[in-house]
Amino acid sequence: MEESDSEKKTEKENLGPGVQPPLGEPEGSLGWTMPNASMKKKVLLMGKSGSGKTSMRSIIFANYIARDTRRLGTTIDVEHSHVRFLGNLVLNLWDCGGQDTFMENYFTSQRDNIFRNVEVLIYVFDVESRELEKDMHYYQSCLEAILQNSPEAKIFCLVHKMDLVQEDQRDLIFKEREEDLRRLSRPLECSCFRTSIWDETLYKAWSSIVYQLIPNVQQLEMNLRNFAEIIEADEVLLFERATFLVISHYQCKEQRDAHRFEKISNIIKQFKLSCSKLAASFQSMEVRNSNFAAFIDIFTSNTYVMVVMSDPSIRPPAQGWYCPIELCPPTSISNQEKAPSACPLANLVEAFSKPSNIN
Repeated sequence: MEESDSEKKTEKENLGPGVQPPLGEPEGSLGWTMPNASMKKKVLLMGKSGSGKTSMRSIIFANYIARDTRRLGTTIDVEHSHVRFLGNLVLNLWDCGGQDTFMENYFTSQRDNIFRNVEVLIYVFDVESRELEKDMHYYQSCLEAILQNSPEAKIFCLVHKMDLVQEDQRDLIFKEREEDLRRLSRPLECSCFRTSIWDETLYKAWSSIVYQLIPNVQQLEMNLRNFAEIIEADEVLLFERATFLVISHYQCKEQRDAHRFEKISNIIKQFKLSCSKLAASFQSMEVRNSNFAAFIDIFTSNTYVMVVMSDPSIRPPAQGWYCPIELCPPTSISNQEKAPSACPLANLVEAFSKPSNIN
């Protein structure tokens, strides 16, 4: 099945640094919409040279696979990229080169320009760095500048390249590093994640980061919960379409794997890239066994949805899962049930609510 032109356009816009994508009309899902005006969120990506900043940015936003990041060059000074996310949210991503000369300039001559109006600071640490003391010094300098220029900014620390640490030592090393970083960050608070470009941990960290930037996310979660309860799903996940980062979920039934979200993001993103290399386009997927059925499909022009049902005999609605927001007013769930032909979401609700409708 072919992907829409809007998705191909979004992915193309996200590829290169310094590209300002044109903004389209806001889209939403489940009665939730982005604000009418475009929203720019300044995100600083910082850390010592070679820590893996540009590699992770390229995997998440530019559709690189891990092994292809080896051909990426060293970042010189600051690379700017404007990444459109969920239609009208623009991540103004500043990837700051980590050589000593550049780092010193950030804290002196460029201090106000770099650290003013920052929404999120992401500081990347190479877990095997032999200059840990210098790394911590630069991190503290960043915090001082943030406290002075953007005191409301959210701080994330990524302890990166954890795949290079022996597996039985990872928990201990990360816990020690996390305690040090939390202590050094006071009075600011930081959230710490262990990451590697070779597994799903990268998606967990970046999903958590992007989640903090989504406006009105509580409304989105509430409507996702209503949606899940109406169709009696075990679990519903909402993914951003280009990056496949999880932006919201609702769980009705206890699940065993606490890392399933980021694993799904990683698997589907890799499968999607494999399809594109074969000149094929990914649109939807069904997975079922004797215990459950899971469906992944386009939901809006900016999102994919995953629905997990306990009944493996359930079939997806014939018209698919696509739910254009303009056809689904946020307060019309009860009306949709009375008039199922009004929109795809209503048909979906009816299909899953009445077994007799399922072929």
